[in-house]
Amino acid sequence: MQTQVKAWGNGQGIRFSKEFLNTAGIHVNDYLNLSIENGNIVLSKVMKHRTLEERTAEFRGQLGPYEEFDWGEAEGRERW
Repeated sequence: MQTQVKAWGNGQGIRFSKEFLNTAGIHVNDYLNLSIENGNIVLSKVMKHRTLEERTAEFRGQLGPYEEFDWGEAEGRERW
């Protein structure tokens, strides 16, 4: 695949096709490490650990259930 460096705001950017990124397993908002090795630019995907707060933000900060539910007294061989 060939692409071209283009002006992007005050910097420069490179665009990749959706198919190219899907093949590499890279998605929107993924983090990448950039390095230069033997004069080549190398991009590698970062496996970023998200905190519990970051994960719950996707669910409006609530993990649910929101109220305790009373299941009643244990019956049979149930243990509480």
